[in-house]
Amino acid sequence: MNLRKSLILLSILTASFMYAQDVNKATVTSNADAAKAAGAALKSVDTGDKAWKFDGVVGLNAAATGLVNWAAGGNNNVNGVAYAKLHLLYHKNAVAWETNFDTDFGLSYIDGIEDAFQKSSDNIKLATKFGWEFKESWYLTVLGGFQSQYALGRNYVQGGYNPGISKWLAPSYTDISVGIDWKKSVNGADFSIYLSPIAGRISTAYVGESWNKKYTRENRLGELQYALDNADDITRPIAQAAYDAAATLYDANTPAAGYDAEVAAHTDFRSTLQDKYGTYGYDNATGDKIYKNARAEFGLSLKAGVAYKYENLTLGSTVAIFTPYAGKGFSLKDKYEEANGDGSWASRDVTNNYFEYSNNNRYFGHFDVDWDVNISYQFLKVLNVTLSSSLKYYPGTLIANKAGEVKERVQFKSVLGIGIGYSF
Repeated sequence: MNLRKSLILLSILTASFMYAQDVNKATVTSNADAAKAAGAALKSVDTGDKAWKFDGVVGLNAAATGLVNWAAGGNNNVNGVAYAKLHLLYHKNAVAWETNFDTDFGLSYIDGIEDAFQKSSDNIKLATKFGWEFKESWYLTVLGGFQSQYALGRNYVQGGYNPGISKWLAPSYTDISVGIDWKKSVNGADFSIYLSPIAGRISTAYVGESWNKKYTRENRLGELQYALDNADDITRPIAQAAYDAAATLYDANTPAAGYDAEVAAHTDFRSTLQDKYGTYGYDNATGDKIYKNARAEFGLSLKAGVAYKYENLTLGSTVAIFTPYAGKGFSLKDKYEEANGDGSWASRDVTNNYFEYSNNNRYFGHFDVDWDVNISYQFLKVLNVTLSSSLKYYPGTLIANKAGEVKERVQFKSVLGIGIGYSF
């Protein structure tokens, strides 16, 4: 019990002792009122002394569609997404420690198509920052963050094999930085802006040896396995013979087709993801590409956020950008002229050649961008309507469109759901 509570209790006891000398009905009523007031004061003191604040929203969104003799066509399907957005804050005197955890995982079942079970969403995002208030609303802050996913992600295509394109720690992004954080509450909305000129980012495309062997083999034999799985009674013997012949060569690890050959040629699953997420570099002497599990960078970071809750409505938005200080930043024009000696760089296929140098083009002014928006409304105590969106742009991350054209692209995801949820 702190000093303030002790003084309040002492005042109550003193008042009770003094008035006990002349007890009557009016005095009893007066003392009862005084006790109620003192209890309210104690409750107020309790609330004011609480340094921890925990809030967020958790829930499950689901939808199902059933069709019977539906002339317009379509497929029976079931969709489900489990999600949690949690916020923990410790604030006492000049010390503030804030942690945010956002995660979701969703699956879809679509009747009547290949690979009926498909992952629809998969996200892990954890951020924590510890600050010391050196001036009102201004904090010297240390920040750490981590982003990745839970499960293997595939590129789903019709009429063919669906290759793996992501997994746990491939990619992942870990941030560690020191900077200045400005926090302010205005009309119930909490604003924050964080700037760090001393920011480190580690990007990974880590694939262990067992995973690499498994999915390198799957990628090599995938089309043949797909043809076998979808063969009829007439074509199945031919498809089986083709698959067995290729599998025998591969499993024997022959120079023409085998795991070691694919590793040496950097066509294995690990190298494919390291190419995709840009965790490679170049040998300064030879210019050869060097594949790595991780890329570490030092640069500038800026993060901003707003959180607002009014009755059953919860709004939140965060934006984060990072740009590295170092980087060679090759000029394509100079590189092509050097190679050809005739300035014919313009005639080269820029789309296919630019990204050979994309990792080296990660220099100051090229920004990694993450922008998230979350809106949640709770009604009837347990039902939630949620709308969330995520926009990302990472220079050096290569994404193919439906035509197979590979380039850096803006990534965008939105989820609108109605389901069981709880806000607190």
